[in-house]
Amino acid sequence: MEHEPLREVNPPEWPRPRGYANGLVTAGQGERILFIAGQIGWVNGAFPTDDLVEQFGIALDNVLAVVRAAGGDGRSIARMTVYVTDLDAYRTGLRRLGELWKQKLGRHYPAMALLGVAGLVEPQARVEIEATAVLPPLPTPQVP
Repeated sequence: MEHEPLREVNPPEWPRPRGYANGLVTAGQGERILFIAGQIGWVNGAFPTDDLVEQFGIALDNVLAVVRAAGGDGRSIARMTVYVTDLDAYRTGLRRLGELWKQKLGRHYPAMALLGVAGLVEPQARVEIEATAVLPPLPTPQVP
């Protein structure tokens, strides 16, 4: 049997994605690395708001859902790249973004980059977040 180096991760309550994976996790014996696809500020395929800060919060919730589905938590996130379509809206929303961040991740700050982009694949999306997380090893099965 051939060893699969990566396993797809998708929160169980989400529909199965088409043409991409929400997350891929290494399938080794030690610490595992989870690669999280770009997540946007939608819920079940609909955008509840056009506000960049509110979409950021939803996109971050979506990243965290993938991390949790793989067995991690917010502190597992090691790297994050944020793409925004409006740098001015990001800058003016920094106080709200900081409050939102603390609610979701406390004082955990991964290595990060933020880029302003002309647009995202989904026209209503104002932000997209991709990340990498380091997860604990899977428990070793106990042999009686």
